[in-house]
Amino acid sequence: MIGVFDSGIGGLTVVKEITKQLPGMPVLYLGDTARTPYGNKSAQTIQQYALQDAQFLIAQGATVLVIACNTASATAYQFLKSKISIPMFDVIIPAARKAATLTKKKRVGVIGTRATIASGAYTAELHNIDPAITVEGQECSMFVPLIEEGWAKKGETTRIVKLSLQGLKTKNIDTLILGCTHYPIIRNIIQVKIGKRVKLVDPAEEVVKELAQYLKAHLDLAQSLRSTVDHRFMVTDVTEHFQAIAQSWLKRSVKLERVSL
Repeated sequence: MIGVFDSGIGGLTVVKEITKQLPGMPVLYLGDTARTPYGNKSAQTIQQYALQDAQFLIAQGATVLVIACNTASATAYQFLKSKISIPMFDVIIPAARKAATLTKKKRVGVIGTRATIASGAYTAELHNIDPAITVEGQECSMFVPLIEEGWAKKGETTRIVKLSLQGLKTKNIDTLILGCTHYPIIRNIIQVKIGKRVKLVDPAEEVVKELAQYLKAHLDLAQSLRSTVDHRFMVTDVTEHFQAIAQSWLKRSVKLERVSL
């Protein structure tokens, strides 16, 4: 099974992409909702949490892992590679590659949590691809609680998005990476407030494309992943609110299982 983990429920946007791009592939999803958000934690703590998440999913039968969390990808991906032997994908590398191909002005914006922006992971990856690219980062930590509270369509969210993006609008970017898996939920608002000429990059979409390409090249693994088993959705804390949001995002019935790590 494909193991997917996130600090909360934002990683369900990755699950949604898997069901679209890789139909028939069962997913083990883990949202560490009891300890969310990761974005305001120290690097050492994020690495510890990410390792626990990964080890739990492997124990549950995952043979491929997707880190569906920009904060964990930025802070813990290299650490996890030294600890985990199964194939593993992060959201930063595929998104950076896509942004590098889209930008014409070589000016790319990144929005994300405090930890993601402070890590400089997107800047480093984009400069590995093309040192001439200028990267402008903007912390937008308030977006996550607004989305998880179900406020995606409220006027307050639109106003906060506008205020948060004002600085980036003066930087002459032509491409913007949505550096948090929650952000595609308010993609339309972000597009309007950053300007229609700016191309948006969704890391959830890009990491699943990379996973799909990998599976095409490793048919034995792809075949072993297919089964009649349905998706499992596990969280470290359950609320009716999270249940409702999960079902709304995925457009299907979702049973959240509470687990302990």
